[in-house]
Amino acid sequence: MLTTKRVLIATACGFLFGLVCMGMASSNPNATEPITTSTKVMIIISRTLLGFTIGISALRMVWWLHAIVLGIICSIPMAIPVLDNTAIAVGTIVMGIIYAVLTELITSFAFKAKAAGRTT
Repeated sequence: MLTTKRVLIATACGFLFGLVCMGMASSNPNATEPITTSTKVMIIISRTLLGFTIGISALRMVWWLHAIVLGIICSIPMAIPVLDNTAIAVGTIVMGIIYAVLTELITSFAFKAKAAGRTT
């Protein structure tokens, strides 16, 4: 059963990780040009959406596999515009997986808000 607690906690985690991700993306001193405001907003929205998706998902998987799958799926739209730079595209997806695992850990274990239909 979907719980408001799980959705709110996962979405809040996604938003916080979005801020972290945006900060990391903005902090490259060797960048030829700074990232635009629209890119910063896209990063925050994308990571918040990742958290929301984890919160509402009812996929019946082990928590860590659930996080990996949703981390990849939700990071692909952010990686597509930077496919010309493979390192950034791969980093985007890897960081999405890391944020998803952390979100799932915090939501499921720290706050005890298990996903619908999941016992472990």
